[in-house]
Amino acid sequence: MRGVVPEPLRVEDPREIAGYPLYARIGEGGMGTVYLSRSRGGQPVALKLVRPEYADSAAFRERFAREVAAGRRVSGYHLVPIVDHDAGAERPWLATHYVPGIPLDQALQTHGPLPVPTVLQLLACAAYALDAVHTAGVIHRDVKPANLLLAADGPWLLDFGIARATGAATLTTAGRLIGTPRYMSPEHALGRRVTSASDVFALGLIAAVAATGGHPYGRGNPLAIATRIAGTEVAPPALDGVDRPLLDVVRRCLTADPAARPAAAEVAEHCAGAARRDVRDFTAWLPGPVATSVAIVETAFRALSLTEAPTTPVPPPSLSEAPTARRLPATAPITVRDEEWRRRVRREP
Repeated sequence: MRGVVPEPLRVEDPREIAGYPLYARIGEGGMGTVYLSRSRGGQPVALKLVRPEYADSAAFRERFAREVAAGRRVSGYHLVPIVDHDAGAERPWLATHYVPGIPLDQALQTHGPLPVPTVLQLLACAAYALDAVHTAGVIHRDVKPANLLLAADGPWLLDFGIARATGAATLTTAGRLIGTPRYMSPEHALGRRVTSASDVFALGLIAAVAATGGHPYGRGNPLAIATRIAGTEVAPPALDGVDRPLLDVVRRCLTADPAARPAAAEVAEHCAGAARRDVRDFTAWLPGPVATSVAIVETAFRALSLTEAPTTPVPPPSLSEAPTARRLPATAPITVRDEEWRRRVRREP
């Protein structure tokens, strides 16, 4: 959601939220719109404003507050921290540190697969970030390419929007299961207990996709892929095209048995050793075309003045002139009715 070139505010957008001036749009997704703002100390922040339909749900507000609290317990290198929030506002919001970069899914769609050394460095840093999450007793639950931001100073793990404290029940709302089916673990797809090992499985999927450009469980709609993931024990993923030394760690991450997967810290150490360079040295770490895309975002960000007041809003257009909603990205989390999930993924009658 964050990481695209900042766009001008629309006439219907607010110009300030809880004292945070809004300067540009930097994303829109299923849960809300993200704006570029600045903290009271002048630091750039990404402020996510929740959609009105969610704001009307008391259950959502309670979950939002709980999950943001869990996210604020987490800190570490390669993690984009939550700096402020208000679950009790008319429309709940949260603010995170802003990092100018591009999401991994966008980079892959535009430029294709990444070289193995880049993937090893990406995987190592993302695993270090997940280790900090897990050490804090939190499960991310939505590790996917859209939540990994590629920046000049390395990769950053985003979005604790559905993070949960360890031991929490399966995340559902109004009888529906929430998640990103393409990056679920087998146990998540089957409705079983989700642990930190589920995040590691998702990390293995991301590494395979980043290295090859294709999903190891093939093509198809999200539920079809989730069905294949659920059957990992009898039909392991296809890892053709994943070269060593990346192959060894990806295969271990994608093991059907959660207990047999490596911990995030072990993944990080393996990749750091295999990378044959300091994984914290980000000099020319990205391929040229990807680095150029990141530089474009950085240039657009620097062109904005975060010291001046945002543009005064003008009267909204008539309904016939209003801009249409942007289509959500293919990797956006979706909600699926539990009965449909059981029938199509868990293979229940």
